Amino acid sequence: MSDSLHSGLARMRERLLDAEELVRAVASGRRRSASPPWRRVELRYVDLRSGRHLQVTSYDDTQAFTRNVPVGEPAAGAVDDLLAEPFGTWHIETTEALTSMRVTKKGHAQLRTEPRDPAAAVSSRGHDREKPRLLPADDAFVRAVGISDERGKVKPSMQAKYRQIEEFLRLLSDSMAAAQAAGRIGERGRPLRVVDLGCGNAYLTFAAFRYLTRVHELPVVMTGIDLKGQALQRNTALAVDLGCSDELQFHKGSIAAAQVEQPVDVVLALHACDTATDDALARAVGWGSPLVLAAPCCHHYVQAQLRRAPTPQPFGPVMRHGILRERLGDVLTDAMRAALLRQRGYRVDVVEFVASRHTPRNTMLRALHTGCTGDQDLLRDYAALESMWQVRPRLAELLAAAG
Repeated sequence: MSDSLHSGLARMRERLLDAEELVRAVASGRRRSASPPWRRVELRYVDLRSGRHLQVTSYDDTQAFTRNVPVGEPAAGAVDDLLAEPFGTWHIETTEALTSMRVTKKGHAQLRTEPRDPAAAVSSRGHDREKPRLLPADDAFVRAVGISDERGKVKPSMQAKYRQIEEFLRLLSDSMAAAQAAGRIGERGRPLRVVDLGCGNAYLTFAAFRYLTRVHELPVVMTGIDLKGQALQRNTALAVDLGCSDELQFHKGSIAAAQVEQPVDVVLALHACDTATDDALARAVGWGSPLVLAAPCCHHYVQAQLRRAPTPQPFGPVMRHGILRERLGDVLTDAMRAALLRQRGYRVDVVEFVASRHTPRNTMLRALHTGCTGDQDLLRDYAALESMWQVRPRLAELLAAAG
């Protein structure tokens, strides 16, 4: 449902200030012409010794900042301040409904509301509680893939992987909310179809399946594709052990040749190396997938071209150093990939996957298909980028070949 932005924000305000019904709210993303000061903000009510407060947790690129605001005028002021920020999406969970709002390019509010079973919306208002996890460490899936031990404790060697899973699920949750608010996914009468291209040992594949089915309570059919036969055997055996082999299946093969049931709603390509990321993005475009999450790994294809191409001035001092040339190749590759997806009707954000102190491969392309194409400025800017650097990413070649 489309509405004026003022009216949409007023509806969000009413739900956010309901201290009895609100379970959790998340603001994320940005609008077309502006960016909020925070990457993400979460809200919920907590009961302290001094009474009920609105807890606001704001995330920048590296850490979280939490403050507790008393219910009443202080909470209303905090909510009004957040609603005034140019967040692109709001996702509000109450005991009775799930409500999402997305701000369109024209500045309108697109709202989507789904009723929910109040029994499924148990909200803990305790302040001194364990840090909430999107997928608890003692979950059967987390233990099965080897993140946690038999007692449900994260293994010391898997702490970084567990943090990666948590951050990925937060991005997936926000992206799902935006896609649902835009009406791009959630067709009634069939399960959500998800494909993980280059799934490897499938840590994130299993996590995504568990999260979408357990937390979002969605019917999901998921497919993992990888070239390694060993990964196929391991992942299939785990799916059987976990009792989800009918809904979560794995196949051996290349990304370019992957055959999956249509339509594909969500495409994942997490740390697919070099041009495997381009293959995955091209398949997503070819399938018309509404939502794509791709975390690139290695960018050798464009870096090799940079070494051969003449250096545009005044970038000689940059290109003289191998490490700087390599980083520039990474940036150019992902910027050009994002531009190509925008030309094909996707709204694209390039976000931090996990903090750089945990892994240098921490960039994710998050693309939501809106169908808006035909911007000649996009074409001109992209052509100028190719011409200036004398490079062309594999994705451009694949899309051109597909027509």
